[in-house]
Amino acid sequence: MLKKTVLAIALVVVAGTTIAQVKWPAITQQTKPWARWWWEGSAVDKTNLTANMQDYKAAGLGGLEVTPIYGVVGYEKQFIDFLSPQWMGMLDHTLKEGKRLGLGIDLANGTGWPFGGPTITDKEASKTIVYKTYQVEAGQQLNEVIVYKQEPWVRTANTKTPKIEDIKPVIAENTNLQQLALDQVKFPVELPLQLMMAYSDKGDVINLTDKVTFNKLNWTAPAGSGKWTLYALFQGLHGKMVERAAPGGEGYAIDHFSADALKHYFKRFDEAFKGHDISYIRALFNDSYEVDDARGQSNWTNNFLTEFEKRRGYDLRNYVPALFGKSNADMNSRVLYDYRTTIGDLILEDFTQQWKKWGTTKGAIIRNQSHGSPANLLDLYGAIDIPETEGDDILRYKFATSVSHVMGKKLTSSESATWLNEHFLSSLGDVKKALDLFILGGVNHIFYHGVNYSPKEEQWPGWLFYAAVHFQQTNPQWKDFHALNNYVARVQSFMQSGKPDNDILVYYPLADRYSDPGASLLQHFDGMGREFAGTDFEKSSDWMEKHGYSFDFFSDKQLQNFVSSGVQVQTGGNQYQTILLPANDFITEQSFQKLFTLAKNGAKILVYKKLPKDVPGFNKLEERRKAFQSMVAQLDFKSVGTGNVKGANIGKGVFFMGDDMNDLLMAANIRKETMSEKGLQFTRRKNADGYTYFINNRSDKTVNEWITLDAKAASAAMFDAMTGNSGLANWRANKNGKIDVMVQLDPFESSLVQLFNTKKSGNNFPYIQTTGKTEEIRATWSLTFLDGGPAMPPSVNVNELRSWTELEGDAYKNFSGTAKYAGTFSRPAVKCAAWLLNLGKVNATAEVILNGKKIATLIGPNFQVVIPAGQLKESNKLEVIVSNLMANRIAYMDKNNMVWKKFYNINMSARKRENLKNGVFDASAWEPLPSGLLGPVTLTPLTYHIK
Repeated sequence: MLKKTVLAIALVVVAGTTIAQVKWPAITQQTKPWARWWWEGSAVDKTNLTANMQDYKAAGLGGLEVTPIYGVVGYEKQFIDFLSPQWMGMLDHTLKEGKRLGLGIDLANGTGWPFGGPTITDKEASKTIVYKTYQVEAGQQLNEVIVYKQEPWVRTANTKTPKIEDIKPVIAENTNLQQLALDQVKFPVELPLQLMMAYSDKGDVINLTDKVTFNKLNWTAPAGSGKWTLYALFQGLHGKMVERAAPGGEGYAIDHFSADALKHYFKRFDEAFKGHDISYIRALFNDSYEVDDARGQSNWTNNFLTEFEKRRGYDLRNYVPALFGKSNADMNSRVLYDYRTTIGDLILEDFTQQWKKWGTTKGAIIRNQSHGSPANLLDLYGAIDIPETEGDDILRYKFATSVSHVMGKKLTSSESATWLNEHFLSSLGDVKKALDLFILGGVNHIFYHGVNYSPKEEQWPGWLFYAAVHFQQTNPQWKDFHALNNYVARVQSFMQSGKPDNDILVYYPLADRYSDPGASLLQHFDGMGREFAGTDFEKSSDWMEKHGYSFDFFSDKQLQNFVSSGVQVQTGGNQYQTILLPANDFITEQSFQKLFTLAKNGAKILVYKKLPKDVPGFNKLEERRKAFQSMVAQLDFKSVGTGNVKGANIGKGVFFMGDDMNDLLMAANIRKETMSEKGLQFTRRKNADGYTYFINNRSDKTVNEWITLDAKAASAAMFDAMTGNSGLANWRANKNGKIDVMVQLDPFESSLVQLFNTKKSGNNFPYIQTTGKTEEIRATWSLTFLDGGPAMPPSVNVNELRSWTELEGDAYKNFSGTAKYAGTFSRPAVKCAAWLLNLGKVNATAEVILNGKKIATLIGPNFQVVIPAGQLKESNKLEVIVSNLMANRIAYMDKNNMVWKKFYNINMSARKRENLKNGVFDASAWEPLPSGLLGPVTLTPLTYHIK
């Protein structure tokens, strides 16, 4: 019930001041939101490419990421094979039109995900390792055949699973790959032996690989040598396919641990790009790793044993039992750590860094989703240009945003609003809530997921992608999409300016997880995810997030680039107040030595609960352990008089240790933003002339009060990104020398507050307060349907506002589209500066027109606009143009068995199981969803509360 859309005419100027209006940063192509652009079947043509791009430009998008995907049934003749000459012609046209329209263009470096396709042979495909054990007594031979026959397995993305014998072993030779929708295939073959090792109970080890011929072992265990356990390792294809592949993109996923496999994969692109000007491509993109969402694991590569010995300094062949958890617990943990670290190194060096180098040869930067990888996410994100995250959890986002902050990268992007709700049930107001969470997590480059190429002549609802939300021209909310995009562009104009301003560097305790056996050889990291669930790393991070502390994660590799300047720790051009060890058990001696060095130069190192107990890994263990323990012995912790915190001075700095996060951070005098106590969340950036706060009310209560910002300033300004209003804020310096700012935020509203080190003058921000009672506008509303279907309902007059689906007749119940409410009302007798027009409940977006003049587009979650008193006449005409969701029309189509789910591969999966029928999304059981202007529509007299 607070400030909402306020017309520019309502701004009040303080008499006698020089008008130097506080300005928004410039809106650019990059500050606008971008979108993933699905090309289904790559069945595109130049006319519709241009038409779609013009729509995207008009709606306020800044750029598009071209991602070819599975096709549409019935359009097979229009399919264009990925990277074919005809496909490249469509890309040429897209780049030309993008440049003309001012739309940036990124390109997925493949179809669907992960990297792979028809050129990937068994040699380049992802691999798996399996083992069998055999027992042999001294003086005896093994009589068993050494063989591992792989069980057949087929998994598809659709509801049809073919017989394994109907699939040709050379995947590219299958002519019906779009219909097959293969996700994983394992053929019933004997896997080749890679290694045969013998281990005696007396500690002897023998490599028997060259003694195996035709599946028989030609070896006799030495007399008196005790019992022997033989380990046979067999390598096979993991069988993972490219998910959601476009025509010409189907095939095996690549081996992400092999530089040769990646080089082979890129040859196809090198050939396709010859003779084409691709310089307008800004970035090449890779979706999340997503190799192991299948049976078994991709956990091996052809030269793994060689790579392991080169990187870890010992021969893994001698410790195979420990790799599979068959030695003592400590040895199992250490060998497994080394194995997982090697896998991580290979993904970083032989995939991510090689991809970055190749992209540079094409004049493109790299945008990557590293999550899901069995590797150090922070290092993977650090190797590319734009880290990208997804999901609905700030702590997950921080793995991408932290890298940008710690390494000085300008942008962090997000795959936004994926599966926000079930199909057709998300409003633009719901999307705004999700986007605000990304911003709070440090994201400053929003990508919608996504927009779908669809021919203009295609019948409603057009071509759709299987994962909601549907940002489509056929969505009735499309006409108001620009309002959301303008909001994002304004927010990002600030979030892409200046530098991040977080205080705490939190150590990423990956060694703890690498050392934890778990259920599988590899662990896959998806932010906090299940791998860190319940750990002190998660708990301490979550506590800081909820209690107003700002922080970033860092890796061991990134730590080596930190420098301390007095108390401050510097990295990536940013300064932090402290480093936190989150009760981790393991840390490398190099990392602990670096922390010592930083402390000696003045840094504060915070130790939550306990110091690490040991170094991870096996090679040169005693030497490394001795170095670590020598440093630990120098820490003489003594009480510092703050709670239960103890301190150990090292050079100019100190190590603080405590069991309570609050006491620990207070002992180190770390900045805290107390607005969290009022249900507000924030992200903060530092500018040349002060600070910018993005503040979001995630609570269900209105906040209308002074909040304290932990900063000093000479001036403060307020910016409302939804309305575009801005001006000098109502602020004061408090007794602690910090800044208090008046904030008015309804649930899920946001504001931007900019603090300046220098004095500013200009217009005041239009704060408002009510001065009288709310009056309901009671009118006879004419309801006219403007656009939509399946049929246009008759116009009708209504005296009581309610969902149009409650009107008599199926045409109202089934309708999805846009309708206009028009009514007249008299100006209330109360005198005031302005009126708050509240539309009450709206499903789902509204355009407000007063006396023939458009005054606002409202997308929710609140539907209110401030009207200066001078805008009201004695008699006024109010028109509210409302667009509802797609759901009612979709339900009508499903109830009448009308074909619209005509897509290959996964077709239209449901987010919720109750909406599945025969394996496909189905809305036939849905009741009509509330639609239209439900009200009550009210007016409340206001005045402006200004400084």
